[in-house]
Amino acid sequence: MKTENAFINALRKIATDPAARELADDAAVLDMNGTKLVLTHDMLLEGVHFLPDDPAQDVAWKLVSVNLSDLAAKGAKPVGVLMGYGLTGNPSWDAGFVQGLNAALSHYDVPLLGGDTVKQPQGNARALGLTAIGASALACPPARSGARDGDLIYVTGPIGDGWAGLQLLLDGKDAPGALIGAYRRPMALVEKGQQLASHVHAMMDVSDGLLIDAQRMADASGLALRLDLGAVPLSSDYITAFGDDRQHRLDAVTGGDDYQLLFAVAQDTALPCKATSIGKFAAGSGLKLEYKSENLPLPASLGYEH
Repeated sequence: MKTENAFINALRKIATDPAARELADDAAVLDMNGTKLVLTHDMLLEGVHFLPDDPAQDVAWKLVSVNLSDLAAKGAKPVGVLMGYGLTGNPSWDAGFVQGLNAALSHYDVPLLGGDTVKQPQGNARALGLTAIGASALACPPARSGARDGDLIYVTGPIGDGWAGLQLLLDGKDAPGALIGAYRRPMALVEKGQQLASHVHAMMDVSDGLLIDAQRMADASGLALRLDLGAVPLSSDYITAFGDDRQHRLDAVTGGDDYQLLFAVAQDTALPCKATSIGKFAAGSGLKLEYKSENLPLPASLGYEH
């Protein structure tokens, strides 16, 4: 099993409970006598999901946010988290992490309910995990797989800021602060997810890259998808720092670490919050990309894959 997809496909033979949604969604949805319990678990690995010199407070914030972002994509209200933490013999880093964890949980008003700690071998990359638990009053919280022929696909906000922040840090820069913050301290759009959930046919968060995540929604829904690269919203900070040309737009849509919400709705839907239409679903299969009314070949990589 050389790829993440191959490993997950093997796990699907085990994950047969309906709550698992065939391991094809952002979270599991467990029916508890009419109340939908939404569960998700994400990990952060040093050197993969955060830089070794990222502040511990920011790493804790990111761990919370990336998990709550999955709950947001189901329109769920967070009710608690469980954490797995590897101790590496650095008390000051641990103390900073606890400070950042408290700040993030206080911001989202979510309690820490428990978890586990282990001692890691000296020199190993830090490994952190969080299980987020949410509740939804909807009979069927939105999945990736619900898009319909003719639906428009929307994104809630600018794409590429997280990728941009990482590039700046790798180049030894610490500004613009908004781009650095987008990478180190992403925001989970919990309230927007709850506002949108009853209106959408499908929804997920953008974590691995807009193109790869949009393709996952189309594949799960059994549809073709056409995206307009020129319609994808970019922030003013991104444009100032990197530009608004085709290549930097491709960088933005393949970079990942955005945590905006991506959703499919009927064309005449009145949305409860601001979002930008970037494409349309149709019968068929596959992802197509256009820019200034011209077809573009898909980049070699659509986004991040483990």
